[in-house]
Amino acid sequence: MKNILAATILLFLPFLVSAQRDNGRRNEIDAYRITYLKEKLELTPEEAKIFWPIYTAWQAEQSALRQERRERMISFRKITEIEDLSDTEVQSLITNELNFKQRDLNIERKYYGKLKSSLPIKTIGKYYRAQETFKRELLSRYRDEKRN
Repeated sequence: MKNILAATILLFLPFLVSAQRDNGRRNEIDAYRITYLKEKLELTPEEAKIFWPIYTAWQAEQSALRQERRERMISFRKITEIEDLSDTEVQSLITNELNFKQRDLNIERKYYGKLKSSLPIKTIGKYYRAQETFKRELLSRYRDEKRN
């Protein structure tokens, strides 16, 4: 029985290590994003009390949607040959993709409305600009890491 347990642990160890590494990377990126946003938004203490709970809820909702999408794994990324699928299967893949994008957009609109009703529009503009510049900076940072 001990041998079976040991063999099972050894079989799953690479997956656990990989998942831990991915979570560590994700946590690192999230911490970097928060630091970056704090620097770029220059929120007053009153604005910060409003912004961060909305931001946290927004991120949690988007994360749940991404998790659902990963669990379903219904995506063109997983399909090697479209020609091997029926028309109905292709249509289903496209519809699923559009539905996830629409749900993501609905979340975006929901939280934009919350921010807009609570903070100055220029602060919200800074947030959206900071999100875009963060993405570019993060991509650049990881490209540089791969080169070194």
